[in-house]
Amino acid sequence: MLTTATLTRVVGAALEEDSPWGDLTSTTLLPADLTATADLTAREPGVFSGGDVFSAAFALTDPSLTVDVHVGEGDDFAPGDVLASVSGPARSILTAERVALNFTQRMSGIATLTAQYVRAVHGTGARIADTRKTTPGLRAFERHAVVSGGGSNHRFSLSDAVMAKDNHLAVLTSARGDLAQALRAALSKLPHTTHVVIEVDRLDQIETVLAGGANTVLLDNFSLDDLRAGVALIGDRAKVEASGGVNLDTVRAIAETGVGIISVGALTHSARALDLGLDVRIG
Repeated sequence: MLTTATLTRVVGAALEEDSPWGDLTSTTLLPADLTATADLTAREPGVFSGGDVFSAAFALTDPSLTVDVHVGEGDDFAPGDVLASVSGPARSILTAERVALNFTQRMSGIATLTAQYVRAVHGTGARIADTRKTTPGLRAFERHAVVSGGGSNHRFSLSDAVMAKDNHLAVLTSARGDLAQALRAALSKLPHTTHVVIEVDRLDQIETVLAGGANTVLLDNFSLDDLRAGVALIGDRAKVEASGGVNLDTVRAIAETGVGIISVGALTHSARALDLGLDVRIG
């Protein structure tokens, strides 16, 4: 959820980075009393995300600016559509322009890519989820964009859930010996509400991690045949997640193996910013 505190902190830092001592160009060239209206216009089709972030960039720059967002989070748009408008002092509009566009272009790009994955698995019952492969400092914004595109959020941070990957298991086995027993001993210290995800990369590891207390078994870089076998082996004893080798060409086949969750790092680490522009009208 994008809270007011998060918007103020992150957008404020971006504005300070972009204009640490003011906007030298706008204050030099533009009369202080000149007003304008600017339209956020789509140059290509996509799925919208970031309306609150767009608004915050202008509000934090100049509270006298008026921002109207014309589309909702997750709405489709076409080239030429006006997605939002901002009116008020021209200097302030141009000072905030780049930061507002950077966030909205990035978030709408993530939402658009996520929607493509969600459409690709439609009807299979599988959910598309993000990962922690996010831009440092922008995780809340990027995860919001994933939801705008119809995806689901994984754990937000290392503090939210136990997620044991291959390196964790290797160290634990080295230190404690029997993996199932070591997992049970370690997990017994957790509150009963804590979810436990354990990653495996071979079929013969599944029974061990189930015995150790996994609530979700993450099948990492499995072939389609092994995914089907893993789903059958796990049954209803745990949720089944797939990761690795996921792209728009492979995601449908992965979903059809019966996995419940497909985590896709590309949603946030490889999404392209959409081409959105701010068209200014004087008056």
